[in-house]
Amino acid sequence: MERVRIVSLKGLSRRQESIVREGQREAARVWNSCRDLHLKARHEHAPWPGRNEYHSATRGGRFALHSQTIQQVFRAFDAAVDAARENRRNGRKGIRYPYKDKRFFPLMWPAQAMHLEAKRIVLPMGRGRPSLVFPRPEWLTGKAACKVVWNGVHYELHMSVEEMDSTVRPLSATEKHATVDLGQIHQAAVVTNTGEALVVSGRGLRSLKRLHSKQLGEIQKKRSRCTKGSRRWRKLGRARAKRTLRYQRRVRDLHHKGIRQVVDFCRERGIEALFVGNPDGVRRNRCGRHQNQRMSQWEYGRDIDYLKQKAAKDRIVCFTGDERGTSSRCPVCGHRQKPKGRNWRCKACGFEGHRDIVGAVNMHQIAYDQVVPFPKRITYLRPGPVRSGQAAGMKNRRPGSSSRLGTGLPSVLDGSCLAESRNQAPQRTVPLRVPSGNSPRTASLG
Repeated sequence: MERVRIVSLKGLSRRQESIVREGQREAARVWNSCRDLHLKARHEHAPWPGRNEYHSATRGGRFALHSQTIQQVFRAFDAAVDAARENRRNGRKGIRYPYKDKRFFPLMWPAQAMHLEAKRIVLPMGRGRPSLVFPRPEWLTGKAACKVVWNGVHYELHMSVEEMDSTVRPLSATEKHATVDLGQIHQAAVVTNTGEALVVSGRGLRSLKRLHSKQLGEIQKKRSRCTKGSRRWRKLGRARAKRTLRYQRRVRDLHHKGIRQVVDFCRERGIEALFVGNPDGVRRNRCGRHQNQRMSQWEYGRDIDYLKQKAAKDRIVCFTGDERGTSSRCPVCGHRQKPKGRNWRCKACGFEGHRDIVGAVNMHQIAYDQVVPFPKRITYLRPGPVRSGQAAGMKNRRPGSSSRLGTGLPSVLDGSCLAESRNQAPQRTVPLRVPSGNSPRTASLG
């Protein structure tokens, strides 16, 4: 199983930085050359070029790069063309084929191009040119495909490493399956066919994204009053890059932790198959500019990818499908209505239950053609703990104080994150009261 590991390249010498920068410019020239070849074929209504045509157009020492690096670039371009074509066939006509001029493009090497020494990684830049030499991490035992990227603050080395899981479990004879309903307020809602449920909160992610949007707005407001290229304009640009990089790290961490809790919940209960609803249709709905911004920041594709990767590592079959109509149908009587609020209240039979759990329960009929009862107990988890120092630092910060960069933004960026769960326990299980009667009712979860 492949896993991408990131190695920070802070502290590169000026010589190495100049080699990387010039190499990325050459890689951008390769991309632009492939773009021109593809655009010419489209305008002339000729057969589109493939990898053989790109290889012929970029060979012969035209670019100051290693030959396999050039191949990786035009393969990435060909993959971008194929992805755009597939999206357009599926009805997304707004997707365009690659058309922009690139100034920089990441340097890439396949595994066979990497040279490993005792304590060094050597990445060739082509005949007659100095190679890139980086320290070798202790966990790197063999050659791996890699690329050097700029994250806005410094360079990083991304390596694709093959990992084997030594703790896989054999499949049991009894088939147990579950469904996952992805969301924004709650990152994931899981329901098993044995009557158990899990809800992973997504409010911390929403808080981080809202805070980042506000910070970008404040920085852009200050930059609009500066002369482009001035010292303060560049200073604000560096502040924006640092905050964006930190935001990306924290969001990625919360996504991984939340999905890990979902997979651990399924593994502990012997789940063999996991169905994940694809909410792509919900994201396309127009709901006003504020909600549209939240929907555009909803990274459900990342959650689906993480679920597939982590489930495969634990030998759980994970597959996706359409979830249309699952959140608007009553799991007891089948009545359809538009839900309002976080609790689902049926106007026909009086059923009440958690809105996301209702969607996950109804997915069993789509994925496994099976009707499961509404769970009586729901376990609530947060993706990660809240550090008390963050909240205290934000609470005690003097109003109007600015950061050391002089941007006017608070130096403590994450004090308000997960504020709604600051005093909550990291895990709680809520029993739902079922009153007497024919139709089950759940307690209001608020």
